[in-house]
Amino acid sequence: MLYLAYQAQSDFMNPAKMLARGALATLGARAMAGHPVDMRAASAAYEMVTRAGLSHERPSYGIDSVRDGNRDVPVTEEVVLNLPFGSLLRFRKDSETPQAKVLVVAPMSGHFATLLRNTVATMLRDHDVYITDWHNARDVSLEAGPFGYDDYVDTLIRFIETLGDRTHVVSVCQPCVQVLTAAAVMAQAGSAFQPRSMTLMAGPVDTRVNPTAVNKLAMGKPIEWFRKNLIATVPSRYPGGGRQVYPGFVQLGAFLAMNMQRHINAHIDLFTHMATGEVEEAQKIKSFYDEYFAVLDLPAEFYLETVQWIFQEARLAARTLTYRGETVDCRAIRKTALLTVEGERDDICALGQTSAAHDLCSGLKPFRKRHHMQAGVGHYGVFSGRKWDGQIYPIVRNMIVANS
Repeated sequence: MLYLAYQAQSDFMNPAKMLARGALATLGARAMAGHPVDMRAASAAYEMVTRAGLSHERPSYGIDSVRDGNRDVPVTEEVVLNLPFGSLLRFRKDSETPQAKVLVVAPMSGHFATLLRNTVATMLRDHDVYITDWHNARDVSLEAGPFGYDDYVDTLIRFIETLGDRTHVVSVCQPCVQVLTAAAVMAQAGSAFQPRSMTLMAGPVDTRVNPTAVNKLAMGKPIEWFRKNLIATVPSRYPGGGRQVYPGFVQLGAFLAMNMQRHINAHIDLFTHMATGEVEEAQKIKSFYDEYFAVLDLPAEFYLETVQWIFQEARLAARTLTYRGETVDCRAIRKTALLTVEGERDDICALGQTSAAHDLCSGLKPFRKRHHMQAGVGHYGVFSGRKWDGQIYPIVRNMIVANS
């Protein structure tokens, strides 16, 4: 009933949004062309109505070109491998300069991989960049079967093997645990395709260290509560009709609740900027919420196993995690260099949770391991923004160069 209730509310809003779009088409152009404040305010109000609600479609990455040496070169997106729950997407540059292959592993946590466009755009300057472009589970047919933790690891291994034996992996947030698992599984199997390096950024490797509000929320209820209250069935109108999912709108609602007043104030500012003709300021807020309100449903199996295995039981850190029935041993990792990055003010993955990977990877020689704590940034500042670009990225780049 959870998904049906959400869909009914969304359907109820559609007529009002259609009327607002019609009124905006009439007023919008004239309102922005210097007409009285009351007309601009009316236009702004209509636009606020059209923006009400969520999107379930992946936004554009919007990366059309990148600086290559002393010139800008075009960038095109190319699907290298298309699997039911995600694609291996390449950002192909019109350049003949050979560069290291880097797989950016995006979170499967309620938003699309486009959340990492700033990460990708920065890394494209010096690398051949690929990303895990996760699909919305509500659009995946039941015929594709379930998708749990082990399936996620399988997907990562397949992507890495597709890219070859000179691949570097950069993981952001939640999938740091799965990347570490994949590296250990490949090492234990003696794979010829083990990554040259793995960079784990702001990920919950050991959630027992400095628990955050997110960790405490996961620990506050038994896993059956999550299964009973947060899992929904996709309506039959969608390709994935009948699939059990953790809806992206539920995840977004939890995020909004954590900082509700900030989001309210942001929308008040948005209305004010539009009503007073401050187009550039308004566009900054629009761009953020266009991304923030584009939500992705997670397969129920993956969500529940992530909550239980990573956040409640910290199985990898406790050395009790298994993959396809075999114990995962990070001590087997000897060929894949390790860099961990944490943000001083991260209130989602606190200090110490990601760097715990170093103790797990005790088989790595010290010169193949490095940790960086970035002062003055929170969770998102680790992989986007000015300090990511100017202070963190050079360290990531050096790790890749040193292990190419």
